[in-house]
Amino acid sequence: MNGARTNITRRWLGPVFSLVATLGLAAPAVADAPWYPFPVEVWDPPFKADSPRTQQNYVPLEKAAKKWRICVSIPHLKDAYWMAANFGIASEAKRLGVTMQLREAGGYDHQPVQIEQIRKCVADGADGVIVSAIKYDGVNDLVAELQAKKIPVIDMINGMSSDKISAKSVAAFYDVGYQAGRYIGKRHNKAGRKIRVAWFPGPKDAGWVKVGDAGFRAALKGTNIEIVATRYGDTGKSTQGKLVEEVLKQDKNLDYIVGTSVTAEAAIKLVRKHGFSKRTKIVAYYFSPGVFRGIKRGKILGAPTDSPAIQGRIALDQMVRILERKPYLKHVGPKILVFDQQNIDNFDQSTTLPPRGFRATFDVN
Repeated sequence: MNGARTNITRRWLGPVFSLVATLGLAAPAVADAPWYPFPVEVWDPPFKADSPRTQQNYVPLEKAAKKWRICVSIPHLKDAYWMAANFGIASEAKRLGVTMQLREAGGYDHQPVQIEQIRKCVADGADGVIVSAIKYDGVNDLVAELQAKKIPVIDMINGMSSDKISAKSVAAFYDVGYQAGRYIGKRHNKAGRKIRVAWFPGPKDAGWVKVGDAGFRAALKGTNIEIVATRYGDTGKSTQGKLVEEVLKQDKNLDYIVGTSVTAEAAIKLVRKHGFSKRTKIVAYYFSPGVFRGIKRGKILGAPTDSPAIQGRIALDQMVRILERKPYLKHVGPKILVFDQQNIDNFDQSTTLPPRGFRATFDVN
């Protein structure tokens, strides 16, 4: 499905802001090409981050047996990461033939809004709920309520601590952080001066940030790389820009700025503004169109991807399987891949970035 042609309505929606994002990429993603089979990792037993993982190819259902009503709750649509997730979710809902209503809370500081939106969604007749939780334990009570009503809940992308969920479509964000740290570590031997890093992992109470931060720090153990500044904050452009500016004013000897895709995009302009472009390198720890362009142009060294569009697609398929009592994987996520200038031409944009002209899609079918 080409998201740019999707009619956007506000039926069955709580308060959301109108967002139209036109994203210029080097080439448009092919929205109609089959996305599967896709290489994934499966945790067994499920819902435990340290469980053994196996590798397999994910193949979804061809179609849903009926037009299930599926509610999807995400933190926001402020950046291309969540637009990519929106693209994957909307595309898969259209392909499967189910009704999808997406609600965004407006930011990582709007936990009560997310809870209220989910409650309204369920009251309006949702058969199942897919949630990217704002906080790791922020919707646990609500998930327990929904389980008692036999409404399945899938944990998508962000991670949550509830043991009442039906499934997880969550990549190993620990690995995302670890791969970002490992990428830097491979550029330096353990001898010589300390390498100074400013680290911007994202909103402090978000589940993905907690595990991503742990992975990044683990990758730097035993190296000569030191995190000299850590700043947490919402992934809006204004917030991340202010955080980067603050650190650059305090420290003129940074070797790296590492952080969210929004951080990396803001850092390109700010290191140039402060005259640090030759010394201070930039690494993102997930993708956006700006990160893609930054790598292509040599402004950003590299970034891992957790394929958010694929996580969205898998969550939709899991939900349909659950509702139709068909076999499903309880805990699955895309394998983490790292791209830089050496392999960026092999990057499949449709897994991670919304196609050119994609518009926020709140309602399907």
